[in-house]
Amino acid sequence: MTEAKAVEAATNNNTNHLADFDPHKKKPKRNKYAFACAILASMTSILLGYDIGVMSGAAIYIKRDLKVSDVQIEILLGIINLYSLIGSCLAGRTSDWIGRRYTIVLAGAIFFAGAILMGFSPNYSFLMFGRFVAGIGIGYALMIAPVYTAEVSPASSRGFLTSFPEVFINGGILLGYISNYAFSKMKLQLGWRMMLGIGAVPSVILAVGVLAMPESPRWLVMRGRLGDARKVLNKTSDTKEEAQERLSDIKKAAGIPEHCNDDVVQVAKQNTGEGVWKELFLYPTPAVRHILIAALGIHFFQQASGIDAVVLYSPRIFEKAGITSDTDKLLATVAVGFVKTLFILVATFMLDRVGRRPLLLSSVGGMILSVFTLGISLTIITHSDKKLMWAVGLSIATVLSYVATFSIGAGPITWVYSSEIFPLRLRAQGAAMGVVVNRVTSGVISMTFLSLSKAISIGGAFFLFGGIATVGWIFFYTMLPETRGKTLEDMEGSFGQFRANPAGTKGVDNGNKGQVQLGTTTNNVQS
Repeated sequence: MTEAKAVEAATNNNTNHLADFDPHKKKPKRNKYAFACAILASMTSILLGYDIGVMSGAAIYIKRDLKVSDVQIEILLGIINLYSLIGSCLAGRTSDWIGRRYTIVLAGAIFFAGAILMGFSPNYSFLMFGRFVAGIGIGYALMIAPVYTAEVSPASSRGFLTSFPEVFINGGILLGYISNYAFSKMKLQLGWRMMLGIGAVPSVILAVGVLAMPESPRWLVMRGRLGDARKVLNKTSDTKEEAQERLSDIKKAAGIPEHCNDDVVQVAKQNTGEGVWKELFLYPTPAVRHILIAALGIHFFQQASGIDAVVLYSPRIFEKAGITSDTDKLLATVAVGFVKTLFILVATFMLDRVGRRPLLLSSVGGMILSVFTLGISLTIITHSDKKLMWAVGLSIATVLSYVATFSIGAGPITWVYSSEIFPLRLRAQGAAMGVVVNRVTSGVISMTFLSLSKAISIGGAFFLFGGIATVGWIFFYTMLPETRGKTLEDMEGSFGQFRANPAGTKGVDNGNKGQVQLGTTTNNVQS
């Protein structure tokens, strides 16, 4: 009789486990508290988006007012990506030290100072200093927003909520473009300074809003504050059972015994960064090595495919396409921002339904087609003696289709994927490394696009971006398994096999094999 009950219980458990990955299973209702936390945390990403958007138009007037060269302009626009590395490198350790929540406050405060300095810049050198300060704040914001959101979100809507930073980046870009248009009619010396200085406003709103946010439950567990973590998980989980399961998984990952349920416990080895870099780069397990390559690779190809060249230099691209009026160029740029924001909103609702992998592959495929077509149309316009309206229209259409296909997959998935695949003990530093690669690649593209266009023509530059995107598609197909529907603590078991996971496309866990790998990895680290 006892054996029969045991068999029945095991069968029920297996059925429940399989049901968790049933694509037809009814989705739980969105957790409103987790939703609000994700929105507040992701507001930090507006800072980067606004800076990218506003500089694309402000550069036109900065060049006229300060009488600087194209090389100085491309350095001015792109250097903030390299400055942000300082913030990104500090953010991992800072967030482990003072917590995710106060790191977000710090990011907003630093950017506020940078925006004010840029707004009052009397010359090029002072403007560069203002961008240095703002860049540090952006580096902090880029790293901490997706990490915090991933750690607060329930598994059922993690993709949806973790894509919010990218949504707000795009919202910030659109606001920057609108700011360009709104202040473009002002006096030359005042207009571009207003465009830059007004960027301080979102950081003030962020500083007030963050007071309503809880601390990350995973950070609280790392600090031994189980009682506080339990309260946050109860609010941010879909059910009480899920909250208990998430707490149990986090405790296991942090090395806290399962039976330990006190509100405050002593954590033997706190995750403050010691030994993390060795585990990431010197002695990684096969799973950690695969995770690191996947995270750094997805960040590299996201930027190397030329998205920041299109977003930052869209007025220049439209000028090459035959649009000469400043007003028309800025209006066309607003259209780019609108399309980019619209499609990122579509992507947020598809991430947890379609899955990361198929959405990413479809997105990059569309980018490849768009960027090659853009290269062809711009080449035809460059070599034509008369204005070809069909080529002008095709250039504008392909710029819009490029940002649309980017926003529906490669844009949000990069941040979602890289923030969710690292194990807890490596997450802050691993995510920071992803941001470093992202910003370095973006900086190189931004600071060389005008020079590259002069060297191999603007059409040739986009052919180059198309080739890189094609290599990226192959990388994504072979190296990135599906992560939809898995808890953060189970994620490590999906990696370690350097091949595409056929089952991953359906969001199915790889079963016992993944669990064995996860357990083995944990034991190796503990020993």
